[in-house]
Amino acid sequence: MDPFFVKGAQLFLSLSLLIVLHEFGHFIPARLFKIRVEKFFLFFDVKFSLFKKKIGETVYGIGWLPLGGYVKIAGMIDESMDKEAMAQEPKEWEFRSKPAWQRLIVMIGGVTVNIILGFFIYIMIIAYYGNPVVGPEQMPDGIEVSEGFKEYGFRDGDQILAVNGAPYENNLAINRDMMLRDVSSITVAHTDGSEETITIPEDIGTTMFQSGESDALAPLIKPVLDSVVPESAAAKAGLKKGDVLTQINDEPINTWTDFKGSKKEGVNEYAVTYSRDGQLANTTVTLDDNGNFGVYPKANYKSKVIKYSFGESIAKGINHGYWKLHDYVAQFKYVFTKKGASQVGGFGAIAGLFPDTWNWLSFWETTAFISIILAFMNILPIPALDGGHVMFLLYEIITGRKPSDKFLEYAQMIGFFLLIALVLYANGNDIYRWITGS
Repeated sequence: MDPFFVKGAQLFLSLSLLIVLHEFGHFIPARLFKIRVEKFFLFFDVKFSLFKKKIGETVYGIGWLPLGGYVKIAGMIDESMDKEAMAQEPKEWEFRSKPAWQRLIVMIGGVTVNIILGFFIYIMIIAYYGNPVVGPEQMPDGIEVSEGFKEYGFRDGDQILAVNGAPYENNLAINRDMMLRDVSSITVAHTDGSEETITIPEDIGTTMFQSGESDALAPLIKPVLDSVVPESAAAKAGLKKGDVLTQINDEPINTWTDFKGSKKEGVNEYAVTYSRDGQLANTTVTLDDNGNFGVYPKANYKSKVIKYSFGESIAKGINHGYWKLHDYVAQFKYVFTKKGASQVGGFGAIAGLFPDTWNWLSFWETTAFISIILAFMNILPIPALDGGHVMFLLYEIITGRKPSDKFLEYAQMIGFFLLIALVLYANGNDIYRWITGS
């Protein structure tokens, strides 16, 4: 099946699940406090709905505009802007008639469900699948170092032993940790057997982001061919699986990065020297119409899966969820830059988080991550979001004064237009990247 449709189906299923559960987070406490819920919708039903059915006092339905979902709680100023109902005298079963603490619980219910759901999924993933890690034993060839990081003392082939003085479990996470967490030192074992503790600058994350060195310490992959695409340029030149590339157009090739860097703009033919069964040989590769060799490398590392009891999985899952939330919040310091703003994405970027083929592990990992993202975004103190309502309720609880309905109406309108502008900007970035291929 086309990857576009696979990603789209995963996105649709994930968001539908998360939206329904988020809205139930508002619905359940509202009903517990005897507040009438007039509508419960997956997606927005602007002008018309695809399906609706009234059960008791609530109309349940599916709208046609897949930009979220909502519950319409009686007596509450929300996106429906039902001024006629708000102009009437408050009823005992309305949101506005309830104590502020009850209204606060109703408003934080959706975010609470998203956080709990994200942590729960991570707990179940670790309990069922375990936790994959890549340590020095699983990465025998060590790391490949970007040119900028060689200035700090890192060398190709280094093994990462410790970070901030503590043993480091997963070498594949080192770039993320340098960009988003507090990494002050990295201890490595050089290929000559010596060990060195390298001091990391405080602004290393900003340096990596601005320079584009997001994979500054990557697994060192040797130029060994794991597969050669049939009828590709490499296959026609006689290259086979297991061949080791040693030289291209008189340039020595020591890593897969060297191979990728050997391709030059406008150059179509390449003199390739390779080793097969210990014997050197030469050939000429003429790139195909798309400028491709048609070869893939042999990965030099594999993960080790650590299994935990269910009790241990609870602690590990909560810890994993906490750091996912921490890292997501931490990356906002890059978003508020010229380069970061251009990388903000909408539904296309979210769909890109899912794999090209259906994989339940990846689906649940991505769904848990999106759930945590939704929780954070919804709790931001922006009118029209849950966080905006929470902000005004906290003001009421602290001061004892409730903002006027007219003020809340204007705040809701301003917040709504801000959100629409953000959605248009984010999805516009997606369209621009799709058109330009960037």
